[in-house]
Parts: sequence; structure tokens; C-alpha cells
Amino acid sequence: MEEVVSGSPGVRRFGHRQTTFSVKILVANRGEIAVRILRACREMGVPSVAVYSACDRTALHVGLADEAVAIGASPAAESYLHIERVLEAARATGATAVHPGYGFLAENARFARACGDAGLTFIGPSPEVIETMGGKTAARRAAVEAGVPVVPGTEALPETLTDEALRDCADEIGYPLFIKAVAGGGGRGMRRVADRAGVVAGVAAARSEAGAAFGESTVYFERLVERARHVEVQVLGDGHGVVVPFVERECSIQRRHQKVIEESPSVAVTPAIRAALAEAAVALSTAVSYASAGTLEFLLDAAGHVYFLEMNTRLQVEHPVTELVTGIDLVQWQIRIARGEPLTVDPDRALRPEGHAIECRVYAEDPDAGFIPSPGRITALRGPSGPGVRDDSGVEAGFDVPVFYDSMISKVSTWAPDRAGAIARMRSALHEYQIGGITTAIPALLWVLEQPRFLDGAFDTGFLDEVLAARAGESFSELTTEQTDMAVVAAALSAYLSGPQTTAATTGPTPWRQAARLDGVRR
Repeated sequence: MEEVVSGSPGVRRFGHRQTTFSVKILVANRGEIAVRILRACREMGVPSVAVYSACDRTALHVGLADEAVAIGASPAAESYLHIERVLEAARATGATAVHPGYGFLAENARFARACGDAGLTFIGPSPEVIETMGGKTAARRAAVEAGVPVVPGTEALPETLTDEALRDCADEIGYPLFIKAVAGGGGRGMRRVADRAGVVAGVAAARSEAGAAFGESTVYFERLVERARHVEVQVLGDGHGVVVPFVERECSIQRRHQKVIEESPSVAVTPAIRAALAEAAVALSTAVSYASAGTLEFLLDAAGHVYFLEMNTRLQVEHPVTELVTGIDLVQWQIRIARGEPLTVDPDRALRPEGHAIECRVYAEDPDAGFIPSPGRITALRGPSGPGVRDDSGVEAGFDVPVFYDSMISKVSTWAPDRAGAIARMRSALHEYQIGGITTAIPALLWVLEQPRFLDGAFDTGFLDEVLAARAGESFSELTTEQTDMAVVAAALSAYLSGPQTTAATTGPTPWRQAARLDGVRR
């Protein structure tokens, strides 16, 4: 039951539960990650506050919180990225802590510091650690000091460098190389450069994109490690000197440097490599006195060498696969660490996976149109379920997917005793996932899951872009002959049972076949 609070404009209260802890958490985010955090709060008996923009008033996360506060217009800069409005929502509701989720303000040191200045507990690392590890070049320096190997690269490139000086810096690193934004992530502000001729244009494009995405246009050069895998290590640090590393996540299935499918463990990681990854993660996290959940990203080359890339000082999108193979709730531990509790996680359990887990990111995108966003109203929704299936969704039927934010609407994760079983469950789950009114990338995900190199585990970070390019624009919605024939039989049987029968012979496409093909495309 919703209650509009007298004297507190914009505050809505829902009265979901009795509380057992004195802390009250404001979730400074939206979508599936806000839902995930709010559910953790409910399980722990912690009162919660949601914030929402104009277009998110009816969003799923709003109704799951005990209270909800409108913080501005739909553009993120006027709501979820507006620090003072988030802090005002905390003051209006009496919140004592803020969980930033991922994205938006999650790795903003100024926001973390503002929370502390306002007397709020920031559920994450300290502002100083965010400043050190959130900037990629600063994190590289910290890694070198901690004895952790890094990919050859430069410091941040001054804006005053001449074109010729930029080319000379690139020559010293060697080609091919990446131009990378110092701030942010998700593949934004990144350009691949094959030779000296492409350096200046690549820097200009990367700076422009980084400035638009993160408000920070500084970039640096990093040598490209050919045919490498992207693996990462989850850590929890408790602020009492304890850092626990977790079994690795495999994140090499990427489209234009953005993760699409993740899994744990990696088929390419041997016990020796796992030990090296864990040792490096603990060394660097300990060196910066890391407290909270964080993730260290590495490249793994064909020879088994690991190189530190960067650290994400927040919860990762793909954290469910780690939870599924370890049974450890990372979000609840973030909250417990923020309350000052020491870690009691068994390190052996964290590094010893039980079974195999895979996650697919479900985007409101049209894969037949270059994966452009597909906003609109969700007219019907049936999520996947069953043994070993987890659906982290941020939407429900009737919700309008907005144009203002990232287009990911849910994450489907599956667990099974082995990788083949997890893949089989994922294919079943995605086939079961029905979303009406918008287009999603599910057909493309199903296609990837059928590729021989994926099934064999013989892939690297360039795999997905390569196989997508080889399709040459072929539609993901085309049915195979077998699928078409099965759909024709089903449509024919349905028509026979529900309508008048006819025996007239026809030539060419029949209404049944046309209906079956349309139905298959929609699915």
C-alpha cells in the first residue's frame, strides 16, 4: 500500500516490512541492479529507498522499495547523475547509507566523498581508493608498485601533445595498440590502431567519445595483446586487512569491447593460472587497502601469461555467475562490510567452483539492424524459470523501456554441474523468454550459443566480432527448414482444432506457412 508522505514532496512509502537493522539504504540506481540490491535489503530486513526519474515512475524497482523519491527529469544528468538530488532524497527519507550499484555514480569519487560529508555511509570503497583504481593509468602505476604485471602502455596523454609527438609515443608502444579512455569503461572511448597512420584520428575520436560518455576526455595508449582472453577476479575486502579472491569469470565474448556473455569458471584457466590470478588480485587489493566488492580485470594470452588491465571499484554486471558457483551473496556482503563486519567467507570455498554458470545479457536491441536500441512498451512478458535458471530483470509488462539509459533490461544466468549442462539450460531459458512489444537481442544470443568455437571454448576477445562480420548482415530471425516445418505443423493443427476445415488445394505460400513463419520470427 502506497503512502504519500506529508511534508516530504516527492516521497512515496510502501510499508513492505518490519525492520531489524538501524541502517536504511538508498539505492542510487535503476533497472535490474536496483532490483537486485532492494531484494538483498528485504532479505536482510534493511529498510530501503529507491530513487527514480520521470520516465521511471512506474519502474519495477520503485515498487520494491519501502520508499521512493522522484529526483528529476528523464535524462541521467538531471536525475541519476545529479549528486545533490540524490543526497537530498537521502536527507528527505532519513537514509543512512547509499548503495550506488554499477554505472551512473558508482565509481565517482566526488559522489563517494559527498556521501561521507553528508554523514552517509557509501557502500563501496573509499573515495581515495576510487581515485587511485578508478583511473586506468593510476591503477596501472599501483599494479606495477605491487609487483603485478601489466600490458605495456603509456601514462595519460597530455592534450598539448602535437600530432607528431602522439605518433612517436605510439611507435614506442608498438602496433597494433588500443587508445583507451582513462575514465569509465564498457568499450567507450576505445579505438584500435593498426599503424602510425591511424594514431591522430584515433586519438581525436577516442577523446570525443570519452568526453561525451564520462565528462573526461583523457586517453592513453596500451599495447594490444593478440588473441587474448578477458578474465577477471572478484574480490571482497573487509577493511580489517582481509581480502578474499574468488574463482575467475570468463568475459571474452564481447561485441565492440562490450561484454555479452560471461561464465565461471573459464575453460582456459588451469589451477596454476587461477593461483596466479588470485595472488595478483590479493596483492594489488591489499596494497591499496581495498574494502568492499571489486573486480580486477586481466588479459590471458595464449601462453598462459596474465596481465592486469584495470579494476572496477564496484559490483559487476556479471556478479551472478560468481554467486551461482560459490553460493556466496556478494550484495549482502557489500552491505555487511559497510556496516563494519569482518569477512567470514571461506577462501577455499570462494576459489573452488561448484559446477558451471553462464550469464547472457538481454538487451532491448535489434540485432538485424546493427544492434540499435529498441525502446518501447513491453506489452507482454514471461521470464524463464526452472532448475538452475536465474532471471535478474528490471522490467515488467506495461513498462516503457526508455531511450535515456543503457538498453539492457535483464540478465539470464544458468547453473549446471558442467559447462555443457549450463549451455543447454541457457538455450532452453532463452527459448522460454517471451517479451512482447519490443525487439531484443535474444535471437543473436541463441545463435552465439550454437557456434562451434563457443561450444568448444576455443575463443578470444575478437571471436564475436569476427563471426558477426562473417554473417554479412544475415538475419537472426530467419527460420531453418526444420523450424519452419515444425511451425507449419503446429499452426495447421491449431487452425484445424479451432476453425472450419477446408480441403481446397493451394499452391505457393499457404496462410498456415505464412503465419508459422511470422510466429517464428516474433519468437
